[in-house]
Amino acid sequence: MRKQISAKEAAAMIPAGSRLAIGGFLAVGAPECIIDAIVEAKTPDLHMIVIASDWEDRGVGKLIAAKQIKSAQVSHLGTNRTIQAQMNAGEIEIELVPQGTLMERVRACGAGLGGVLTPTGLGTVVEEGKQILSVEGKDYILEPAICSDFALVKAWMADRMGNLVFRKTARNSNPIMAMAGKITIVEAEHIVEVGDLDPELIACPGVFVNYIVQSTEVKNG
Repeated sequence: MRKQISAKEAAAMIPAGSRLAIGGFLAVGAPECIIDAIVEAKTPDLHMIVIASDWEDRGVGKLIAAKQIKSAQVSHLGTNRTIQAQMNAGEIEIELVPQGTLMERVRACGAGLGGVLTPTGLGTVVEEGKQILSVEGKDYILEPAICSDFALVKAWMADRMGNLVFRKTARNSNPIMAMAGKITIVEAEHIVEVGDLDPELIACPGVFVNYIVQSTEVKNG
């Protein structure tokens, strides 16, 4: 059985300077209760690994607005003017990573791989400072795996073993982010008993999950 904790307890586990892989895309599927608890805890100097920086008042954008993020690996900044301003002012260090590459680098960590080879970014600023390898006459960028101290994900349903079901587009990056954390904490809208989930619907097995938080904002019934 996975231990059930509160969002406040989850935030208290996260020390300053931690690397956080956070699920969601433009706040859809974001673990809002855990994010709110981290904001309340005022934990500083965090590094976040996310697809998008969301909005200032939704998703991971709340951490940015609170100036708790010192660096980020992210694919999309277009909806968050605060992170743009912080980046331009040199207040936050940003590595822009193509979305598919970002997810494959995170997945590589979860799979125990050192990295991935991809042609995406060849001939652009993406390849600067990186190793280029040739395989059967074709060039690839060697992109290292991206790991995290904590993975924070949002599920629609979780059983007490940590098996997770996601709802529609809220699935997005959550299953992959869950793979990459040394400690993975899931915020679930519904927590059910073992055996209550249809095995065919489980998108993230409980082996990747350490703790479960009951969401206080049930959105999908």
